[in-house]
Parts: sequence; structure tokens; C-alpha cells
Amino acid sequence: MTETTTAQAPETVTAGATETEMSRERDGEEEEKIRRQKKLEEALEAKSLRRIMSAYLNYPEAAEEDLKKWERSYRKLSPAHKALVPHYALKFQRLRRCISTNSYFIFNMLQSFEPPIDLKSKSMHDSVRGTLNYELQKKDTNDPPPKNHSDDARNNDERYDCDGDHLNHDHGNAHDWLDPSLQTHVPLVDVDKVRCIIRNIVRDWAAEGQRERDQCYKPILDELDSLFPDRQKKSTPPSCLVPGAGLGRLALEISCLGFISQGNEFSYYMMICSSFILNYAQVLNEWTIYPWIHSNCNSLSDNDQLRPVSIPDIHPASAGITEGFSMCGGDFVEVYNESCQAGMWDAVVTCFFIDTAHNIIEYIETISKILKDGGVWINLGPLLYHFADTYGHDNEMSIELSLEDVKRVASQYGFEIEKDRTIETTYTTNPRSMMQNRYYAAFWTMRKKCAITT
Repeated sequence: MTETTTAQAPETVTAGATETEMSRERDGEEEEKIRRQKKLEEALEAKSLRRIMSAYLNYPEAAEEDLKKWERSYRKLSPAHKALVPHYALKFQRLRRCISTNSYFIFNMLQSFEPPIDLKSKSMHDSVRGTLNYELQKKDTNDPPPKNHSDDARNNDERYDCDGDHLNHDHGNAHDWLDPSLQTHVPLVDVDKVRCIIRNIVRDWAAEGQRERDQCYKPILDELDSLFPDRQKKSTPPSCLVPGAGLGRLALEISCLGFISQGNEFSYYMMICSSFILNYAQVLNEWTIYPWIHSNCNSLSDNDQLRPVSIPDIHPASAGITEGFSMCGGDFVEVYNESCQAGMWDAVVTCFFIDTAHNIIEYIETISKILKDGGVWINLGPLLYHFADTYGHDNEMSIELSLEDVKRVASQYGFEIEKDRTIETTYTTNPRSMMQNRYYAAFWTMRKKCAITT
């Protein structure tokens, strides 16, 4: 009996040790799988950021190519026809100066990162992520006024200055930014995104965009103001999330109302620009851009097309923000589907956002999840589903619900409509163009019903 017991004991120990080893091996394999997946995601993110930087850096060259195309058409005119528009040749010179000014702004924006981003580094995405997930600190009223960067001062600092087709620099990391491999093979769609950013700057940060902001942002701000009348009396301000925050103006205005405000934006094109304006703008109207120069269509005059726009129309850090204002980069569903986000927000504001989804139901589900019971969802925008016309991408998902169905789905996630109307508005429209695209945007306030406890 003793021998049998002695013989069995080592087998039991061995079996137990084997099971433990197998468990550790499975854990190790899972950890390795996670590590490889993370490494792949980082590589894809770095590649994406490199492509975005290339698009920004390629802006002058792409704009020059368009200009040369216009010049070729002009040269085909007969002498008699050229004589009818003698000023037209001078317009090309003016356009080149406008392109140079826009390029000056872009290169200064890209060089604003501290430390400067090494575009050759494999860990570039870490540097950019740290820069773009930022919190704008409220300016102390005792701080000295911001330094006025005059044109002469800008030419003397360690930023890039673009003069026509030539980029002058004295920064130690210039070779990283000017690496030719970063500026080749830039798809036209990427260059168009840069031009889109320039138009969005007008919407969010120029006096000329005030009319659109009054149409889109003011109804939201008025609604928040009326829904949280006692917010100043509370020890902790109410929290508001702004998915699809773009260049950050709406999220900043919400912060100035007395909310803990966080903007969320997926596009690094947007995040790079918003970071520069929010964190590095030193004075009002510090920069000049020419947002309308990339199209000769529907212009009332050359002067309208080539008119300058000054930005920003406010100094962000001195605007009166509530402590804790921040911007967070990343996909809305991925970032806010974490368990720690459940029931964290008093309000969610979506402006021209919900139709950016592959699956709008997933957006609605996430908004419901992160709102507190009794929290409010304020929305303004159309349903111009961004992935509806992605031809050639058979695996591209796009769920395109009618407005009626969107409201029906929202009710299934616990939302009750309190206000519902239509607002007429434009979006990044040139106010002096002969063509004006208008939306009859849905505007609503929905409240998340409190969970019934038994």
C-alpha cells in the first residue's frame, strides 16, 4: 500500500506541474499575440502619420501644379482674347504669394511640436500621440500678455519660413522634415484633405466663420446653458464630451460656458492643426491664410477669391476656459467603449458627426453607454453618410438609416426626445461664392432615461 501511494505521488505532481506549464504557455502565447497586434497597430499608425505629414509638406508643390495647369490654359488663348483679360497674368503672381503664405502657416504648424517630431523615427507615433492628446491650461490673469509675433519676429525665430517654392530653415532637425521620401507619391485625396483643413480653419477660428458658428454652435451652446443653469454653484462642473470635435472651437466654447469639456477627434489632419491653434497661438489674428484660392469657380471677383483671412479671432488660452478642457485623439467607439467611460458624462454634443459612422447604431449605443442616467445628447447635423459612396471597396461597411430610423433606434437605447427641430446652415462655405450649399440639419435634445431599480 505504501509502495502504491509512493508510486502515484510523483505522477500527481507531474500532472499538476504540466497543467501549470501549459497554462503559462497559453498565457505567454496570448501575451505574445497581444504584443504583436500592438506592434502592428503602432506600425500602421506611424505609417498613417507619415502619410499625413507628407500631405501637409506636399501642399506647396500640389498647389503649384494646379497653378501651372491654369497658366497652360491661359497661354492657349489667342492674343486678341488675352487682351480682353490683361490682368489675368498678374493673378498668377498673386496666387503664388497666397500659396507661399499658406505654406508658411503649414510649416510653422508642423514644426510646433516639442520636441520636434523626427519623421524617420519608428516611435514617431508616440511623440505625436503625446502632443495631440493634450489639455489646454487656463491662462492665469497675472501672467504677462502673450508675446506679439510680428512678421519680422517670425522670420527670426526657429520656425520654418516658406518663400515661394523654396523652404528656408535654420532648425537642427530640418533634414527630418525635408526628407524627400516623405513628400513623394502623395495621393490627390490627401492633398484635398489639407485644403479642407484650411477651409475648416475659417469655420472655427476666423471672424469670417462667425455666421456659420452662429448657425451651428450657438443653438447647442444655448441649449447647454439652459439645461444646466446651476452649474456654477456646483463644486464639480458638469462634464460634456464632443465627438468629432474637428479643430476644437465648439469644445472650447463649451468649456468657456463652465463645463469640463473634452473634444474627441479621429482625424490627425484635424488634431495636428487644432493642437497648433489651441496651444501655440499667441495673439489675435496672428496668422494669415488664403482659403479660397484653390478653385476658380463661382468667384464674384479675383479679389474675393484671393482675399486673406486672419486667424485666430480669439486667443484660446485667454478665452475663459474651465479647468480640464482637453482634446483626445482616436476613434470614438474604440476610445469610449472602455468600461471606465460608462456613465461618465453629463452631456454629449454631436455636431456634423453622427453620419461619419460606418455603423451609426454603434455610435448611438456608445453615446447611451457613456451618458449618466438623466444625461443629455444634443445633436445638430445632416445624414450625409461618409461611406455611402465608397465604390470599389466591397468590404467597406455603411449603414445608412433615415432620420426616422435614427430616432427609433435611439429610443431603443433609452433616449427620449425633449426638443426636435430643423436648422438651416452651411458648412465650410465661402460666403462670397456664387454657389452656396445648404443643409436643413436635424437638431434635437434627447435625454437618457434613468434605469428602473427594483
